[in-house]
Amino acid sequence: MVNRFILNETSYHGAGSIKEIANEAQQRGFKKAFICSDPDLVELGVSKKVLDVLEENKLAYQLYSNIKPNPTIENVQSGVAAYKEAEADYIIAIGGGSSMDTAKAIGIIINNPEFADVKSLEGVADTKNKAVPIIAVPTTAGTAAEVTINYVITDVENNRKMVCVDPHDIPVIAVVDPEMMSTMPKGLTAATGMDALTHAIEGYITAGAWELSDMFHLKAIEIIARSLRSAVKNEAQGREDMALAQYIAGMGFSNVGLGIVHSMAHPLGALYDTPHGIANAIILPAVMEYNAEATGDKYKYIAQVMGVEGTEEMSQAEYRQAAVEAVRKLAADVNIPADLSEIVKEEDIKFLAKSAYEDACRPGNPKETSVEDISELYKSLI
Repeated sequence: MVNRFILNETSYHGAGSIKEIANEAQQRGFKKAFICSDPDLVELGVSKKVLDVLEENKLAYQLYSNIKPNPTIENVQSGVAAYKEAEADYIIAIGGGSSMDTAKAIGIIINNPEFADVKSLEGVADTKNKAVPIIAVPTTAGTAAEVTINYVITDVENNRKMVCVDPHDIPVIAVVDPEMMSTMPKGLTAATGMDALTHAIEGYITAGAWELSDMFHLKAIEIIARSLRSAVKNEAQGREDMALAQYIAGMGFSNVGLGIVHSMAHPLGALYDTPHGIANAIILPAVMEYNAEATGDKYKYIAQVMGVEGTEEMSQAEYRQAAVEAVRKLAADVNIPADLSEIVKEEDIKFLAKSAYEDACRPGNPKETSVEDISELYKSLI
């Protein structure tokens, strides 16, 4: 069997690493940056940290901020037009998954104009050219979009999220600077951190997992388990550790896939605009229980790296449950809601389950599933 692994050409890590953006732009001969950043980050002055670096080095740029939390087809289309008008030659994406996903779609369409219909990018699009060079600067410790070959765009007309998978969209450079994440509020830190944990756990047990990806995912789970509570308290070491952990998780899952936690979370974002990390965090323990029988002894190692003692003396059923409870406790400790009762309407479950089953992440689930199974999982959470 042949396994493929795709990562950034270059990544920078550590406080102050955004200064390297200027060096990279100059060394690569870039002339003008198209900055993708959501309006909240612009208003809060977070994006300005990068803009200051560009201005100090006399590097030209054009700011684009028509980006919603769950970016839409319209956000991408208007971004493509704005990029062309700006006459830029590279993109800097500043933000969480929303900014980076928008940047990826814009970059792909600019260099593959035959995919101007954004809907044509869904699934595995057969693009021929690499996206416009992207420098990705995450401001949340969760999505790892700066190191993945995936992006998600919302089809508002049909109340659904389109999962796009394309090796040509991966950012050329990732700049993971924890100082860019220091202004995240507690709730967002918790939600994005649990998103990273979901990536790590789903990537670890997905059908496509193998020894190299397992190495990344287990390490990410370990760091998140010990650091997320600290990061939520806005402690510097916790922030730095989470910045690294979410990137490590991204290195893994981007190359092996995810499962039905993400399949079930995507329709919630499309229909109710539910924050992706919150949806994942609530769904994760229930799906872990559902998938347990198809995971061999992997839950034992999840439990171990999450700090559960005595796993070697536990039965398979015991260490599987211990892993689930460790995840539930972490979620509770960072104030994640326990269920979907405040989000999901029972009359929507049929639509949600069908959408989740059709989602691109579903085939990676370690256990064969059905629309009916997914429907029951939703019902168990309301």
